This record gives sequence, structure tokens and C-alpha cells, in this order.
Amino acid sequence: MLAQRLAATLLLATVTLGLSLPTVEAEAKSGRRAACRTQRPLKFLIRSQFVRGGVVQPAEHARALKYRVTTYGHVPGAPYEKLNPRSAASQVIGATFFGLPLRLHEKVVPALQCVERRLERTCRGPGKSYTPRAVGGLRAANTYRGGEVSNHLFGIAIDLDPERNPCCGCVAPWPDNPRCKRPSVWERTSLTKCWVESFERYGFYWLGRDKLEDTMHFEYLAKPR
Repeated sequence: MLAQRLAATLLLATVTLGLSLPTVEAEAKSGRRAACRTQRPLKFLIRSQFVRGGVVQPAEHARALKYRVTTYGHVPGAPYEKLNPRSAASQVIGATFFGLPLRLHEKVVPALQCVERRLERTCRGPGKSYTPRAVGGLRAANTYRGGEVSNHLFGIAIDLDPERNPCCGCVAPWPDNPRCKRPSVWERTSLTKCWVESFERYGFYWLGRDKLEDTMHFEYLAKPR
């Protein structure tokens, strides 16, 4: 935990000073790699556990939301602000993913670094490789309806190349993407199974597995270490 806090402080200072952000490659050369341990999403945080038939289940959603606020900080305008005096946004730092800048909660950055290391090591060659062109992390406005609170507001979700990885179950115009006419989710996304499995290995959940088929979206649902 101390090592993670020191790393987060270094990243924040780097952004403030306008210097280049530390990358996985630089971390490897300096010998500062953190240990990567496999993790699984906490089941009660998975969207299908509190949204059934397109309807938010109040009790289940409340449990998941309380956990997120307690663990990552409160979100203005969302319930349970009193559970954590710190806001999630105040704990967001700058990072990079394959050289692309994004902003995420400091507790999630180490897990994303583990994902990148594994992708570089194992997801190479035909049928495995993928090159991201655009990434998104923290978001200021909610993107769900019906009382759901997006994990982007907590800085614990990442989107990869929306045009190449559409959300076929979202509101218009997303379903109009030509990819959404294809028969399977794996044909609708440009991501490879190797990429999806690498994210899932370190506690991220792919919403391509949800009824939303939000293939661009990964959210960290494990317990931060």
C-alpha cells in the first residue's frame, strides 16, 4: 500500500510539473515493478447483479454504490456522499496506457500497469495483437439512465476506441454502428480475446459480456491492493 501511494504521488507530481508520465517500459528499466497478482471482480459489483431486465434493482444497486463511495470517494450529486469525505475526483491521477494519456483513480493505476505488461508479453501476433488509438478514463457527467451511476465518475473505468468497439446495447446512435449488425460480440469488437482476458486477469470486467454489449468498456471491480 505504501509503495502504491508513493507511485501515485510521483505520477501526480509529474503531471503537475508538465513532465512526461512514467510508462511501463520506464518502470521496468528502473526495477520499480510492482508485483502483479491475479484478481477477480467482486460479484456484487458486476452490472448484471443490480440491473435485471433493464431495470435497476434498488437494494443491490445501493450495496454496490455504497462500496464504490466508501472505497474510491464520493461523487457530487450521487447518493451516499456522507460515507466518504473525500471525492473520487480528488484521488484521480494522470497515467498512460500504451503511450496514450488518461486520468484514473490512483488505486486502479497499478492494476492497469499490470494489464499493459501482460499485453506486451502475451498478446502478440495474428489474432492476438491490438493497437489502441484512443482511451478515456475519468468522466465528469453520468452516462447511464434509470438511476445507475457510471464507474467513469469514480475514475475506475476505461474506454478503448469507441468507433472500433461500439456499445451495441446502448441508446442511439450506438446501435446504428455497422459492426452491431454482425452475429456475435467478438465480431462486433476489434478487441481480441487475448486483450479481454488480460484485462480480466487483473480485476477488470468487460461490459462486452453484459447485455449492453459495451465492447469499449472495462471497469475495475476487484478489491484494490
